[in-house]
Amino acid sequence: MKNYQNLEKKLGVKFKNPHLLNKALVHRSYLNETADKKLTSNERLEFLGDAILSFIVSEWLYQNFPDYSEGTLTNLRSHLVKTETLAKIASQLQVGQYLLLSRGEKESGGQKNPSLLANTLEAIIGAVFLDQGLPAAEKLVKKNLKPLLESLIETGEFKDYKSLLQEKIQAKTRQTPVYKTIKEVGPDHAKIFTVGVYSQDKLLAKAIGKSKKEAEEQAAGQALEKLAS
Repeated sequence: MKNYQNLEKKLGVKFKNPHLLNKALVHRSYLNETADKKLTSNERLEFLGDAILSFIVSEWLYQNFPDYSEGTLTNLRSHLVKTETLAKIASQLQVGQYLLLSRGEKESGGQKNPSLLANTLEAIIGAVFLDQGLPAAEKLVKKNLKPLLESLIETGEFKDYKSLLQEKIQAKTRQTPVYKTIKEVGPDHAKIFTVGVYSQDKLLAKAIGKSKKEAEEQAAGQALEKLAS
């Protein structure tokens, strides 16, 4: 088993059971090239880590942003746990250099593959949870995601068009924009909706979509473009 002292330092976790960390770093391709038949891949730990990560981030956002709607919280969470974000954190922690991969996977750039790095980080979170419980996993997740969360809150990039439009309209008029279905065409299983968004009874924009929600989001986006011009 490799020496993972430097990785543990970066993670801020000293494993009680180092075999858990070792298992978190085993890609399934490596199993074809090892004589150790007892070794298993990190896929089960990844499954667990994915659920733990989602729980930690969901509870964190719920507690810290009481005024955010369910849709806004969902958008914010998806930005924090998406593959690109997790891969970036894994790169900063230099997880790639510890990954156990087949020769072919290494040669094809597996140690820098975003999807592979993201999956391995989730496996590490699962391993930390099993080794030291939820508080340790929570500490690891929050420490690495906090700078991104602060940046997202500052820029508002995570917000959907409807949320952004509502903020803009409320700041101007202290009223909420209203969405009305203008037209529905097509059979029940394939309807197309035309929705308009209004402020103070004035049509700001209209758009079509395969659902009312999609049409509302498109209409809000067009309204924001018009208000910005």
